[in-house]
Amino acid sequence: MRGLTKTSENLDGSKIQGWKVIKRVVPYLWPNDQLWVKQRVVAALSVLFLAKLIAVGTPLLYKGAVDALAGEGSASMLAIGAVGLTLAYGFARLMTVGFQQLRDVIFAKVGQRALRALALETFTHIHRLSMRYHITRKTGGLSRIIERGVKGVEFLLRFLLFSIGPLMLELLMIATVLFFLFDVWYLAVVVGTIALYIWFTFTVTEWRVKIRKEMNDQDTDANQKAIDSLLNFETVKYFGAEQREAKRYDGAMEQYVAAALKTSYSLAFLNFGQSVLITGGLVAVMVMAAMGVQSGTLTVGDFVMVNAYMIQITMPLNFLGTVYREIRQALVDMGAMFDLLEQPSEVTDKPDANVLNVQGGEVVFDGVFFGYDAARPILKGVDLPIPAGQTVAIVGSSGSGKSTIGRLLFRFYDVGEGAIRIDGQDIRDVTQTSLHDQIGVVPQDTVLFNDTVRYNIAYGRDGASFEDIKAAAKAAKIHDFIESLPDGYETTVGERGLKLSGGEKQRVGIARTLLKDPPILILDEATSALDTETEMEIQNELKAMGQGRTVLTIAHRLSTIADADRIVVLEDGVVVEQGTHDDLLAKGDRYAHLWNRQQQDEDAA
Repeated sequence: MRGLTKTSENLDGSKIQGWKVIKRVVPYLWPNDQLWVKQRVVAALSVLFLAKLIAVGTPLLYKGAVDALAGEGSASMLAIGAVGLTLAYGFARLMTVGFQQLRDVIFAKVGQRALRALALETFTHIHRLSMRYHITRKTGGLSRIIERGVKGVEFLLRFLLFSIGPLMLELLMIATVLFFLFDVWYLAVVVGTIALYIWFTFTVTEWRVKIRKEMNDQDTDANQKAIDSLLNFETVKYFGAEQREAKRYDGAMEQYVAAALKTSYSLAFLNFGQSVLITGGLVAVMVMAAMGVQSGTLTVGDFVMVNAYMIQITMPLNFLGTVYREIRQALVDMGAMFDLLEQPSEVTDKPDANVLNVQGGEVVFDGVFFGYDAARPILKGVDLPIPAGQTVAIVGSSGSGKSTIGRLLFRFYDVGEGAIRIDGQDIRDVTQTSLHDQIGVVPQDTVLFNDTVRYNIAYGRDGASFEDIKAAAKAAKIHDFIESLPDGYETTVGERGLKLSGGEKQRVGIARTLLKDPPILILDEATSALDTETEMEIQNELKAMGQGRTVLTIAHRLSTIADADRIVVLEDGVVVEQGTHDDLLAKGDRYAHLWNRQQQDEDAA
């Protein structure tokens, strides 16, 4: 199969090769470690062969019945009689359908297993991709790529196995019957018709693939705009932009409709052209047969049988057009998905990575350089020791690299130069799972799953008991609030937790992290999005939460970190000063300037 056209480019701009995609699918159809799958595939193909064999022999019974009615044909056929042959004809047709359905029943489990395995592989791989990838991709478009790709695999598995190969087998059988029962000219007309039909179908379909790709792109774009707008529901309301969003979405849909109309028109052209070719071949063969009957060289049954074979050819050929179109589209869809699966995981475990062993929880940033873009460095040689059990706060102006330090510690990214160590272990030398198990994060805006309060708190530790969940909620001072809800812990919080206030969401996030019980804690501006009163209340929970843990606090409001064991001032990716709150105020330098400015702002408010 040729490579797809340049309209079917994958994400990195290279062409998707049809054979490459098919080779990726074959292991799902013939896995080395799943004998039952191979057995089902062989059984399905065996049943399919029987169905085709019966299908090719069925018109012979039809011919015999017609000849018996006309008093013609062989003695054996006349002995069976028209009624017997008609019953045999009906039984043969029934057996053909029965074997086809049995084939589907046998293969169904294979197809569903492949679909499930691929969907899981894709889902797992997406979670394995780096933060850098996820912040540059649009969720709506990503979901469509996965959805169409998985459906494409199921289609390709079924129709490559049960349509293209069997169709060629059936055409070969029919051609052989026509050659031996009639003459070479019947075979020539049939082969010529099939060849023209396939050429026309494939040529027009190549053109339609480009149009279909354009339609898919517009569909993806419209879906992205819809999901993006719904995810930002509050922002849309704040700016009264409902009509603006509707107009934006309608504009995307207008382009989709234009592409969809092109697809429909081209399909009509394809279908009509196929009908012209098939009808021409059918009429030519029927005229030849009619002339044979008139000359006495053929019987009426032969005339009927030729017609039956031509119709039998027509049906799968029409199906071939549909299958080929769908296979080409499936290859486009699957190519995009397999390209997604081939996206490298920027952050990976070393082959010999160990499990992180935390004794005290000392964290050391040793000469760390990092930039999201090589041309724009963010951290420029940061040295930052965080002794076990201490609370170290990082402050600085926006863009100084504060949040980047937290992301590097959690290993969303790998450092460019230098190292980050926990109890002397370079975090690049340990497994990501073990690293993540030892670090708890309370972000600025806790995002919750659209599920119950209980589920969201329990997310902190898989398999946690209800008593443990309630204990964490009590420690986060949210148990009483939860109990006051109509459904208590079974209350649904809404998408991204929108049914809860900012303070309530943050407390659920704290309870979730308390349930995880990590030795190292990152508080990434955990209260900066809250009002002053709520912030002061939650600060008490955060302070209690940090007892006995190594805490890295990334702060915007300096009043929240005044009692930290050490405060580090970061500016333009460099540590410019550090010490206790009182020491830094006494220096009268950068920290003192930030403190005084915030105090003035609060007094003015």
